Amino acid sequence: MKTKVDFTLSAEIVSEATSGLLLGDFNNWDKESAVSLKRKKDGTLKTTLFLETGETYEYRYLLNDGRWVNDDRAGQNIENCVLFVAAENVKPDDLTKIEGVGKKIAELLIAENITTFEALSNASLETLQNMLESAGNRFKIYNPASWSKQAQLAAESKWDALKSLQKELKIKKS
Repeated sequence: MKTKVDFTLSAEIVSEATSGLLLGDFNNWDKESAVSLKRKKDGTLKTTLFLETGETYEYRYLLNDGRWVNDDRAGQNIENCVLFVAAENVKPDDLTKIEGVGKKIAELLIAENITTFEALSNASLETLQNMLESAGNRFKIYNPASWSKQAQLAAESKWDALKSLQKELKIKKS
């Protein structure tokens, strides 16, 4: 099954570039089969792909000014963007079961297409930190370092192990 995935590169990142290509695992990083990005009136570059549901992909953008860049979801200090493609009709997991993730942070994660425990377990620490930083000062105090491990346990339905880990985290916090 394939899922529709929108890719958007913000005007701030695009800067003076006028066009770009989307390359990644889905086209074997081949420039000849790269997907062209369409420039929008707001200065963003956009495209849409249909990717295999349940798969994880790495990707980047190559702009016509020669820069390789990442999108806003991934931040600019990592090698490649990483995307887990969840099914459109898959019910999101209750991410608030992760210690440190409340309702507002769960909304931020969902806005970043991180809707399941599996997707959260695959998200890089840097991606999570960038998401929190870009959400404003009140979110900068949160430390997502344990979220991936917790989410992995939740995705595997290892609830007792998750509870034990969360107890350890609460003890370290106090």
